[in-house]
Amino acid sequence: MLDVDTGIDDACALLLAALHPGLDLRAVSCVGGNAPLAQVVSNTLAVLHTAGRDDVPVGAGAIRPLLADPVDARHVHGDDGMGDLGWPRSPREPDQRHAVELLRDTLREAAARDERVTVIPLAPLTNIALLLRTYPDVAAGIEEICFMGGAANVGNATASAEFNVFHDPEAAAVVIDACADLGIRLRMYGLDVFYAPAVTREQAQALVDHDQQGPAGLAGRLVLFQCERFGADSGTIGDAGAVCAVIDPDGLTTKDFPVRVELGGTWSRGRTVVDMRDWTGDLAHDPHGQANTRVAVGLQVDAGSYVDLWLRTLRGEL
Repeated sequence: MLDVDTGIDDACALLLAALHPGLDLRAVSCVGGNAPLAQVVSNTLAVLHTAGRDDVPVGAGAIRPLLADPVDARHVHGDDGMGDLGWPRSPREPDQRHAVELLRDTLREAAARDERVTVIPLAPLTNIALLLRTYPDVAAGIEEICFMGGAANVGNATASAEFNVFHDPEAAAVVIDACADLGIRLRMYGLDVFYAPAVTREQAQALVDHDQQGPAGLAGRLVLFQCERFGADSGTIGDAGAVCAVIDPDGLTTKDFPVRVELGGTWSRGRTVVDMRDWTGDLAHDPHGQANTRVAVGLQVDAGSYVDLWLRTLRGEL
């Protein structure tokens, strides 16, 4: 299952999850983030329609963060959140259930069949926080949560904070705490690895030439939009890397660290504080102590293999 705020890189991730033969995409939940919620839902339905996956239910979720004022990232993703391509909209409507109810029902159904589902949040964690605190029994249906968000060493929304966590830091803190309470494995695909898997202009144009109006054409145009917006020779597949990490976990090097989310700092609100200390003397004299939750933090990625995985999936070669 994916939780998205479809933008450009969410669209790249949705295409991968929808088309890869090794994944069973059961549901997609939407949250306001890169664009307002209504636009996110429209973008998500359009991407799935392009991928021929109108069978996947899409739920509209939280319209705003738990406490913070909403922001968006249309300065990065375009006015429509998806590159202003004028891409055809889907005729389909979203599921009548709230996204949190869609996630709840999907996970309960999996648990009833003695199955476990991987949850891949690629957006502010508002929906996931509401899910885990309102319906903690869904933990029985979760294999792991592999989320795109945070960073050990860098920020983008601010000098300290990554956008998804910065947009709703209270929700991120709730999710980290709830995973500790419920025994859910948590992996963080953050900015430390996010930018590395990048597609060149030439590779993107080859996707467009491969299939002008299909999934490959959409994916190539999204990368080309990034190249134009940033004056670069390549564009990242971004959130799609977190989906790659589920398909090919060996391509992501992680290490378990205690992690907290800074909620009060003037300059550091929304920062994921990754505690890398290994000397007990420092720890013994820290008045805060260590965080209770250990997160598998992504530190290095096999960028070439993830880009190849994404390109081959979009070209239908798997």
